[in-house]
Parts: sequence; structure tokens; C-alpha cells
Amino acid sequence: MPHHVSPAAAWAELRAGNNRFIAGEMAHPSQGFDRREQLKVSQNPFALVFGCSDSRVAAEIIFDQGLGDVFVVRTAGHVLDTTVIGSIEYGVDILDTQLIVVLGHDNCGAIAAAVHALTTGEQPNGFIRAVTDRVIPSIVSLTSAEGGGFVSLDTDVLRREHVRHTMSMLHSYSAAIAKAVAEGRCAIVGVEYDLEDGSARLVEVIGDIGDVPLDV
Repeated sequence: MPHHVSPAAAWAELRAGNNRFIAGEMAHPSQGFDRREQLKVSQNPFALVFGCSDSRVAAEIIFDQGLGDVFVVRTAGHVLDTTVIGSIEYGVDILDTQLIVVLGHDNCGAIAAAVHALTTGEQPNGFIRAVTDRVIPSIVSLTSAEGGGFVSLDTDVLRREHVRHTMSMLHSYSAAIAKAVAEGRCAIVGVEYDLEDGSARLVEVIGDIGDVPLDV
């Protein structure tokens, strides 16, 4: 994959890699000696994936990419803080990545913990609470105004809302990212990964990736 591509081409490459992964026909690109030699001095990833730390959702594997292809940032529940945003800005402004992927997935423990905290008032121990505290703002809008109960406990709805909220926060908090999107140098896509079938579905877009329909 050439370094300077459009956000649309970057998403097309990731989608193609995911299709290979689903079919069990991975190409395992960019993993040989020659590629290592190319990367000794510098890196030029074409995409940045910000996803959950879950061991089942390794970005390079599910998108069938190799060394130097994607810049990956991971936290439990893909929750944001200033260091994470700084890392993503580094990918966009310094490494010139053309696409930011916010990658959620089903059966996410962080979402489940946040729902438990909201519905029972019980908080997790230690610094795990720092994770749930950053997930709750994404899904608390799905509570009713009257009784405070959930309008929907559908995990697909909650997960998608968290992905969209994370995208919105990135775009609104970071002037550098917003500028790159406005100039067409980068786009942000929200993606949901299905643990069972391996598919990575497009659920939201900020910016221009061409005429690509959402998968929901």
C-alpha cells in the first residue's frame, strides 16, 4: 500500500484485508525481511486504528495488514484521555495517516461494566473504574429523562453509541484532527467488529471516504 493515498483508498484497503480475513485467505503482507529493512529508519502507516485492548481484536490481524501499515492505539473500551488523543494526533500530523478507525466490538467488558455501574450503582475496584467512568458518558444518553432507567439495553445499540461518541470526541476535542478532516487529508470511521464471523462493519463516517454505504 503506497503511503500517500486518499482516506477512501485507505478504507478500501482495510475492507479488502478484512474480507480476506473472513474468508481465511490472508495475504500476510509486509512481514518479510525486505519490509523490515524498509522500516529501520522510519514508518509511513496509511491508517490509524484506535481500538479496544481486547486480546481477540488485534487490528493488524483482522484487517490482514503487516509491519508499518497501521499505527495502532489501544485502551480498554477504546476510552480516550489526553495521552491517547496526543498519540492519535501524532499519527495524523507527524506520520500523515489518512484514516482514523475507531474500532469497537461485541461482548465488550468495558461496556458491560459501565452498564452494571449505571443500573446498580456498584463501581468496579481500583483503577478499572477509570475505564467505566469514561464509557458511561457515551451511553448515559440512552437513559430516560423521567425514571433514569435505560431506554434500551440492547448491547449492539450501546456499543454503536460508544463508537460514535468516541469519534465525536476525537473530532471535537482535537483541533489538529478536525483540521485534517476539514482539509480532506484524513477521515474518521467507526467500525464494529463481530467476534463470531470476523467482520468489521462500517457504522459511522466523519469526513470523506467516497460513496461507501454504512453496514447498518
